[in-house]
Amino acid sequence: METAAERVQQFADKLLANLEKVIVGKRQTLELVVIGLLCQGHLLIDDVPGVGKTILARSLAKSLGCAFSRIQFTPDMLPSDVTGVSIFNQVTRQFEFRPGPIVAQVVLADEINRATPKTQSALLEAMEERQITVDGVTHLLPQPFMVLGTQNPIEYEGTFPLPEAQLDRFLMRIRIGYPALTDEIRILELQQLRHPLLDLQPVASAEEVLEAQEAVKTIYVSPAVSRYIVEVVRATREHSDVYLGASPRGSLGLYRAGQARAAIKGRDYVLPDDIKALAEHVLAHRVIIQPAARLKDLTAEQILREILMTLPVPGGSVVQRLQSE
Repeated sequence: METAAERVQQFADKLLANLEKVIVGKRQTLELVVIGLLCQGHLLIDDVPGVGKTILARSLAKSLGCAFSRIQFTPDMLPSDVTGVSIFNQVTRQFEFRPGPIVAQVVLADEINRATPKTQSALLEAMEERQITVDGVTHLLPQPFMVLGTQNPIEYEGTFPLPEAQLDRFLMRIRIGYPALTDEIRILELQQLRHPLLDLQPVASAEEVLEAQEAVKTIYVSPAVSRYIVEVVRATREHSDVYLGASPRGSLGLYRAGQARAAIKGRDYVLPDDIKALAEHVLAHRVIIQPAARLKDLTAEQILREILMTLPVPGGSVVQRLQSE
């Protein structure tokens, strides 16, 4: 009989293979996207223009056969442009809800930091509670629901930095990066006549996604690994160069992401290596460093690498016991 980990691994393998038909040479980034999907999390893609952020979101939606929506954020956008509005119907003499672009299964929030804080806040309830409230009426969002936010890290004119509450609702911050030489040549060849995205077919249904998300929750996390997760997060709060460390939501995000990574690797237990591989992606955007540390060009990523290098990892006996079970 198939284990939960084997089912998730099969789901992840076919999804990754499909995504790689469009996104060339970025296996590690695609794995992080799949991990985010399996954790019911949202992703912030922080990268320069032209590396495939929008194509990645559209490829994911097409691979899953999910409803896709794109919100192009601008400074003059209103919260109702995101959530939707209630319009009075003259015939029925009642207000009818007209859903906004947030009512979809895979939502691309393009250049999210170009919207004003008031409009950015329209995403808070949707991302955390999977629902929106318009004119006092709550509307549940379709499942699965995932927001892929993008922002340009080098452009600051006309942008509004995401507040901490907004950043904390993203499970991970990832970067795609420029392709390698051979991969970029391959991209040119693939797109010579027709974009491969146009021929992409669904390989999984929304129901399969929901099943995989539930299966991931059954992956075993030992008390030693749970303690290691909390110690890593607490170390961000106690570091001398950190003004504000990661929240308990960061601990839970790292816990869930560790389960998902173990599952797509075919394991039904989480190893400390899973936590170390994901800590930077899950926690760095939740850490605010001291102004004095910023002057020394110290980054949250560097602080996390230092924490992971110095913090004791659960011993080999724990790993051996997990592998033997």
